[in-house]
Amino acid sequence: MAVRAPLQPHVHGDPLTAGTEEGLDAFARRLGHGFREPMLLVEALTHPSVSGQKRRIARHGYERLEFLGDRVLGLIIAEWLLERFPKEAEGAIAKRHVALVRREALVEVAQAIGLGRHLVLSPGEEVVGRENPTILADACEAVIGALYRDGGLAVAAGFIRQAWAGFIERQAAPPQDPKSALQQWALARGLNLPRYVEVSRGGSDHLPVFEIRVEIEGQPAATASGPSKRVAERDAAAALLQRLSL
Repeated sequence: MAVRAPLQPHVHGDPLTAGTEEGLDAFARRLGHGFREPMLLVEALTHPSVSGQKRRIARHGYERLEFLGDRVLGLIIAEWLLERFPKEAEGAIAKRHVALVRREALVEVAQAIGLGRHLVLSPGEEVVGRENPTILADACEAVIGALYRDGGLAVAAGFIRQAWAGFIERQAAPPQDPKSALQQWALARGLNLPRYVEVSRGGSDHLPVFEIRVEIEGQPAATASGPSKRVAERDAAAALLQRLSL
C-alpha cells in the first residue's frame, strides 16, 4: 500500500478518521484497490464546499473525478449489458442502462461501502451531508473516477462489476420508466398527456423534499414526494399506474 499523503488532523471531515475507526487504507481495500496515489481517493471524497485554506486537503473537490467516473460507469455498464443480454434490442438495453446508472443505484452502492463516513465536508454540510443522496451519488461516481485514474479501466471495471452485480441479477426484464408507461397508457386511450404539478417544496437546502401531483383527465390524481422533482414525478407516475391497474 502506498504511503498516505499527510493531512491536517484537525480538518473537519478528515477521511482518515471521519466517523469510523477504519482509515483510508481500509476503505481502499473495500474498493479492492491499493492506491499508488492516495490523494486521488481523498479528492474523490472531498466535497466542493471545502475551499480556501482547507483546499490543501486536495487540489479540487470531487467534481472533476465525478465527471470522469460518470463516463467510466456508463461505459462499463453498457459493455456488461451487451455481454449479459446478447439477444436484446438496443431499446431494451438502453432501459436497463438508465436504471443501472441512475442516482438511486449509486446511492445504494455508496451506502453499501460506507462511503459517507469518509467524506470530507465543510461545517455547513456536515450535519446531513453524509446521508445526502446527491452527495453520496456524486462522490460514488468520483470514487470510480479515482479508481480509473489510479489503476486503469480494469480496476474500475472490477469494482463496478462487483458493486453492481446485485442490480444486474434483479433485472429479470428491462425496466419500464413509470413516466413513459403512464404516457403510453394515456395515448393508447386517446387522452392528453399526463400533467405534473408541484404541490409543495420543503425540507432544507441539503435535503429538499418535493411533492408532485400527476393528473390525467377523467382519472383520480396521484401524489408522491421525493428529494428531486424527477424522483417525485417518477414515483407519482408509478402510484397512478398502480391505481389504474387495480
